[in-house]
Amino acid sequence: MKQIGFIGVGIMGRPMVRNLMKNGYDVHIFARNRAKVEDVISEGAVFHDTIAECVNGRDAVITIVGYPQDVEEVYFAKGNILDSAEPGTYLIDMTTTAPSLEEKIAACAAERDLPFLDAPVTGGEAGAKAGTLSILVGGKEECFESCREIFMAMGKTISYYGPSGCGQHAKLANQILQASILSGVCESMAYAQKKGINLNRFLTSTGAGSSQNSIMDRYGERIIAGDMNPGFFIDLLIKDMQLGYDSAAESALELPNLKLTLDHYRQLSKQGLGKKGMQALIKYYLRDIEED
Repeated sequence: MKQIGFIGVGIMGRPMVRNLMKNGYDVHIFARNRAKVEDVISEGAVFHDTIAECVNGRDAVITIVGYPQDVEEVYFAKGNILDSAEPGTYLIDMTTTAPSLEEKIAACAAERDLPFLDAPVTGGEAGAKAGTLSILVGGKEECFESCREIFMAMGKTISYYGPSGCGQHAKLANQILQASILSGVCESMAYAQKKGINLNRFLTSTGAGSSQNSIMDRYGERIIAGDMNPGFFIDLLIKDMQLGYDSAAESALELPNLKLTLDHYRQLSKQGLGKKGMQALIKYYLRDIEED
């Protein structure tokens, strides 16, 4: 498989497209605004004005869009993916979305002889650029094996979890964990700052002890520097956390840490910080926002 259709050329999608091209794939892209993707077009991606043109004749189609409603649109809207992909085309949704939605797409795709995988990713923009994403896959195992090389072009750790929706369940579990760890990092750094502790020294000492964690390694220095630029938008993290919370509720599972962190992030979004990076949670703990 060498012909790839790609829909969703944003913060994550853009470097993923580049890595596919570096690994010898011919990548065809669709975007609502061509001007925003001129850079990858100049590097060899083939632009199409419609989703139908982008997906027709491809070996595989990858989507990584923003919200569940965007996934619904690109797959189910008239003339879009399910209407336009040729039988046998592998469909791979790498958006973080509702597991139930992926199960719905899988069922409709199967009726059209379109193998479908849900394959959300972790690793953020840095992982997308480096080609070291962790990719969590659900769907039929034989389809997963057929697409393994495509995944390896974009990621380093490729994990198969089971039937359709299982990749999303694994990703939501990851987001629950990540949000809880980041909350702890911000709480500890807020406490240290308020008590006059040297934060750089604090990062060095905790990094050498049992509290070492990759979230602090990735965001600690950025928090100290006041760098709130996004590798992942707060609003998208809120979406992921809400999906996890809702999915847990379907199983009568209470997640109080997730609920609390979600509430804190919603405060930030209400203050206009939804497009900042998730490390901006420190602003909640330092009360660097107006409270309701």
